[in-house]
Amino acid sequence: MNSTLLLIIILAYFALLLGIAFYTSRHSNNESFFIGNRSSKWWVVAFGMIGTSLSGMTFISVPGTVGKVGFDYFQVVIGYFLGYFAVAFVLLPLYYKLHVTSIYSYLDQRLGNTSYKTGALFFILSRTLGATLRLYLVIKVLEKFVLTDLGVSFEFTAVIILVLILLYTYRGGVKTIVWTDTLQTTFMLLALLVCISYIMRSMNFDLGTAWQAMKAQGYTKLIGTDPLAGNFFLKQVLGGAFITIAMTGLDQEMMQKNISVTNLKDSQKNMMTLSFLQMVVVFIFLMLGGLLSLYASANGLQVAGDDLFPTIAVKSGLPFFITVCFMIGLISALFPSADGALTALTSSFCIDILGMKRRADWDDKKKQRVRLIVHNIFALVFLGCVFFFRKVDNGSLIQTLLVVAGYTYGPLLALFSFGILTKRKVKEGLVPIICLLSPVICYILKEHDKAWLGGYTIGTELLIINAALAFILLILSSTKGERGNRDEQARTIS
Repeated sequence: MNSTLLLIIILAYFALLLGIAFYTSRHSNNESFFIGNRSSKWWVVAFGMIGTSLSGMTFISVPGTVGKVGFDYFQVVIGYFLGYFAVAFVLLPLYYKLHVTSIYSYLDQRLGNTSYKTGALFFILSRTLGATLRLYLVIKVLEKFVLTDLGVSFEFTAVIILVLILLYTYRGGVKTIVWTDTLQTTFMLLALLVCISYIMRSMNFDLGTAWQAMKAQGYTKLIGTDPLAGNFFLKQVLGGAFITIAMTGLDQEMMQKNISVTNLKDSQKNMMTLSFLQMVVVFIFLMLGGLLSLYASANGLQVAGDDLFPTIAVKSGLPFFITVCFMIGLISALFPSADGALTALTSSFCIDILGMKRRADWDDKKKQRVRLIVHNIFALVFLGCVFFFRKVDNGSLIQTLLVVAGYTYGPLLALFSFGILTKRKVKEGLVPIICLLSPVICYILKEHDKAWLGGYTIGTELLIINAALAFILLILSSTKGERGNRDEQARTIS
C-alpha cells in the first residue's frame, strides 16, 4: 500500500471540504451559525443527517459485530425507526411553535432556569462524550492502518483533524455543515457500496448466494428470544426507540439541523425520510459485516471486531482503489458527527449557559468573539477526551456508546417527559440532585443486575430505566400547578 499517496488523497478531500465551507459561509452571521437562517432544504438536511446519525462508529463497529452476534444490532435500529415518529410528531411541533434556537429553552419556560441549565449541561456532557468516542475510533484506525507507516503519531493526527474541523465550521456553523454533511454522506455510501460489490465479486457471490452463505454461518440471526438476555428483541426495540427520542429529539446537534428547515411540515418530511434511509443503510452495513466475516474466514485472516473492516480494506492485499474508498468513506463518516457536535455544543453553551441571546449589553461583534472562543475551547475539550478514550479502549466501542447514552440522556428525557406529560411544578433546587442521582443508582443496578434480578441482564433499556427513575423522583418531589400559557414569551426565547 502506498501510504504517501493515500495521505495525499485524504488531504485533497479535506481541501474540498474547506472549499465548500468557504463558499457557504460567505456573509454568515450568528443566526447562520446557530440555525442556518432557517433556510435549509429539508431533503438536503435529511440526506446529510444519515452521516450524522451513523458516524464512523457505524462504519467500523457495526460490521465488526456481525461475526459475533449476527444482525443483533438491527433490532435496535427497528426501535430507532419507531422513535423517529415521536420526534417528528411530538417534539418538532413543540420546537417550531416556540420558535427556539436552543431546544432546551423549552425547559426554561416550562420548569424554570435551574431545570433549563441542568438539561443543557447534560446535553453538553452527553454529546461531548459521544462525539469524542466516535472521533477517537476513526483517529485510531487512521493511525494504525495509514499514519504509523509514515511515522505520524496518534496525538499529531488528533490535533490536525480537530484543526481542520475548526477551519470549516468556525464561520458558517449549521449553514456550512448542512452542505458538507451531504457531500460526506454521499462519499460514505459510495464507499460502502463499492466495498460490498468488490467483496461479493471476489467470492463469486450474488445477493442470493451471499445471503445463504451468511445464514449458514449464523450471521443473519436477528431476533433475540431470551427475555433475560441483553439482546432480547423487545428490550432492544424499546431501547432503540427511546435512544432515538433522546439522542435525536432531545439533542441540540440533531435538532439544530432540523429547525434550520423553513417550516414544520418540511422538517417532518426530513425526519421520516431519515428514519427510512437509516434502516436501509444500517442493514447494508450489516450485510457488509457478514461478507467481511466470510472473506476473513476464507482467506485465513484472524481478525474481528473493530479491526475487521480496516484490516481487510487496507492490509489484506485488496486493490489500492478499495483502500482509497475505505479511507474516504471512513473520513466521510467521521466528519458529519464531529463537526455537527462541535457546532451544537458551541451553540448550546453560548445560548443556554452564557445566555447570549438575552445579553442586550453584548453587540454582534462581542457575541461573535465569544462564540469563537467557546468553539475553540470545545475543540480542546474534544482533544482531551480523545486522549482519555485512547487509555480506556476495550476493543469494541458501539456498545460503549449506547451505554454512555443510557446514563447521560436518561435525565434529559425525564425532564422533557415531565414537562410535556404533566402540569406539576418541580422544586428547582432538587432537579440537579435528581438528575445526578438516577444515573448513579442505574450504574449500581447495572453492575449487579444478574445477581439482583434473577439472571436478568440490562441492555439498551438502561436509558428507559434511568429516565423512568428520574421521572418518578421528579413527580415525588413536585407540587401541583398549572403550566403557564407563555406562548408569547416563548417566541422571544433564544
